[in-house]
Amino acid sequence: MSENHTPEIQGNLRRFMLRVPDEICACSGIRIMGRLFKSLLFSTDVSIIRNTNADAVIAVYPFTPQPVITQALISAADTPVLVGVGGGLTQGIRVVNLALHAEFQGALGVVVNSPTSNEVIRELKETVDIPVVVTVVSEKDDIAKRLEAGADILNVSGAAKTAQLVARIRQDYPDVPVIATGGQTPESIAATVAAGANAITWTPPSSGQIFRDIMEAYRKNEPHPEF
Repeated sequence: MSENHTPEIQGNLRRFMLRVPDEICACSGIRIMGRLFKSLLFSTDVSIIRNTNADAVIAVYPFTPQPVITQALISAADTPVLVGVGGGLTQGIRVVNLALHAEFQGALGVVVNSPTSNEVIRELKETVDIPVVVTVVSEKDDIAKRLEAGADILNVSGAAKTAQLVARIRQDYPDVPVIATGGQTPESIAATVAAGANAITWTPPSSGQIFRDIMEAYRKNEPHPEF
């Protein structure tokens, strides 16, 4: 058997799953609590979370964080979960309380949005014993202050400028762990990895998109599609 051969075992039914793009394998990964993570699934859809080969889940959603949602996601996932605890609409001591609760629920780490103050980041670091992930959205963000406050990982989400933003961070902070959004194409993912991202956040197709392709195949009397 070849040294590079990796045996794979699948079930007949669950072999239909969403696989992260192969380009993500090229990044170095981030080792958290002894485990290596390269791909993070950006989703709160439990059916998708249960049917993907991503290394972990990053569960950030556009509403104020609620522990019941965090618990549901952690219970459903068969991989570790980094959970959003606010920083935009939700501020101050509530962010810290949500983060502590998330740790008690079993979260791998907590993610805060870019408006989060450095004071709150400091309080998070003094309170929880899991990584604090701070989102960076533009070159105007003061990276030095974020790291000084205690950010463990930077989560770069700069839309079309993500790769450029990652490269700028790497120039000044070559060893800081960086998660970054990879975009929608293999080329954009490869560019973000090449810029220096250690791990990639991948946005999967929605359940609606998957259903559309399945039903279209059924209408044509074709077999169940593969993704």
